[in-house]
Amino acid sequence: MNIKSASTLVSEALQEIRTITPKEALEKSNNNKCNLIDIRDVRELERLGRIENSSHIPRGMLEFWMDPDSQYFRDGKIDMNKEIVLFCAGGLRSALATKTLKNMGFTNVCHIEGGFGSMQNSGFKVIK
Repeated sequence: MNIKSASTLVSEALQEIRTITPKEALEKSNNNKCNLIDIRDVRELERLGRIENSSHIPRGMLEFWMDPDSQYFRDGKIDMNKEIVLFCAGGLRSALATKTLKNMGFTNVCHIEGGFGSMQNSGFKVIK
């Protein structure tokens, strides 16, 4: 059995996707140029707080909530005319999620380097 490790999958994803810094993400968010999407688990949000002006789409439901043909599609959850900027706790899950959205056909999508951990120290307001 030849199973790829999670770190290999993340490394491969990082070769194919766009990564932006928390500073770049803050600028996009402040200028209302993106959908800032937190893919962390709901327990992480409850424990650590959430980023102001971000939407929550749990990683496990991302593909379904973003697929207009899915019964779980969340119409109006995000503005499809704006860039999709994903983040998780540290940047690993969001890298995989960004690659998945690219595979689905989304072209204007990226993720934030260092995730929530780095965003807290980069000017983003955390709401507890």
